[in-house]
Amino acid sequence: MEPVEPFLKAVTQQLMRQAHDFDPEVVPYAEHALNNGGKHLRPALVALGAGCFGRPKEGHVKAAVIIEMIHLATLIHDDVMDEAEIRRGSPTVAAKWGNEIAVLFGDCLFAHALTLAASFPTTEVCRAVSIATNTVCSGEILQTQQRRNFPAARNDYFRVIEMKTGELFTLSCDLAAFLSEAPPAQRAALREFGAAVGTAYQVYDDCVDLFGTEAEAGKSLGTDLAKGKLTWPVLLAWERASAANRRTLEQLIQHWDPKNLAEVNALLAKYDTFEPSVREIRRFLDQARRALRVLPASTGRTALVAMADILAQQTGTLAVQ
Repeated sequence: MEPVEPFLKAVTQQLMRQAHDFDPEVVPYAEHALNNGGKHLRPALVALGAGCFGRPKEGHVKAAVIIEMIHLATLIHDDVMDEAEIRRGSPTVAAKWGNEIAVLFGDCLFAHALTLAASFPTTEVCRAVSIATNTVCSGEILQTQQRRNFPAARNDYFRVIEMKTGELFTLSCDLAAFLSEAPPAQRAALREFGAAVGTAYQVYDDCVDLFGTEAEAGKSLGTDLAKGKLTWPVLLAWERASAANRRTLEQLIQHWDPKNLAEVNALLAKYDTFEPSVREIRRFLDQARRALRVLPASTGRTALVAMADILAQQTGTLAVQ
């Protein structure tokens, strides 16, 4: 990430400036949300993707700001649905000002991001941002419908995470290539990289919630299960389990208590779900690396490969817990 630190700093500065473009009554919510840090993975992808074709331009910074605002809007809405009180070490908008303000401010962020997208001289950016926003929200609806529904979640797990997480990774790479005027084949390759690495990242995050430590997760373990979200290791255990163990797993999650986590983990171990979960992460990372082969040699391409490699290394640390 070191080569794109100036880019990420510019994104942070623009986000802070955007907070003051809202109505004065809304500015406190905007300052709280937009100045609250985060990993900025999606802006980093914009910068690294642009680095495959030259140097990032001012338009790339604006695109990264737009994508980060959409991401923040989805997090604010997620926190309402999940009744979350802390996000990135600070009170959530919902915890600080209530659910009604949080929902409406999330809507404001979506609208503001689309307004920024419409300021580009081409409609292509606004179209791409609008489609991606629709996809992310549709993925959230689908996941909400499937809470605690094992057969439905098993069938659509990868589709949901490609929509919810992979889509903004894909958009980051896509706009990086488009604004760099990359040839269509190379733009498509970068899109494929974004989709694959974003999906791998979400499967990894799901595994951390079960196989990692609280320090790695940044939250209490088992939070996905507490919300009724069925992740890949749990779905694998359910698929492999005996009828009696299936019923046990369903009951543990249907009537969730943090004390149930030990029993769920015992079932995950009994049905050997760790290694198959790791293989899925590596499968998507391999797909991401292959997609980059059509791109010209560059520091940007090297950094994107390194990003996939680092996620693979992080996945490997889960095995020694």
